[in-house]
Amino acid sequence: IMYRKISCDVKLATINLHEHQHLALEDILTCIGFSESMFWRILKLWHKMGDVVKHTFGIHGHPHTLHCDDVLYLIHLIHHCPEWFLDELLQLLETNRFISVHYTTIHHELTHVSISLKKLKRIAKERNE
Repeated sequence: IMYRKISCDVKLATINLHEHQHLALEDILTCIGFSESMFWRILKLWHKMGDVVKHTFGIHGHPHTLHCDDVLYLIHLIHHCPEWFLDELLQLLETNRFISVHYTTIHHELTHVSISLKKLKRIAKERNE
């Protein structure tokens, strides 16, 4: 079974057809194309919340500690001196940007922007030439 998004209008129409007894539930589900368990979940949500979708508020997941400017600062530091270790980058972030993070956060962010050990070695080699 593949996941597919069911529009709110279709969900509301299904509830309306069922509650006003215009069609039998089996016929409604056959026409609409979703399972009976899905119908009962939608109906339960409708009665509980007055809506057919769960609204989530805020940002999903864990908030980022480093913002784009901070990551750009790290990249600048790496191009300036690729020999620095993560703990040295951490100290520079604390001193110059007033950001206290763990060195694994710095490693994760550098990996996220595709700065690998291989790339660091290449930067260091170019810098020494």
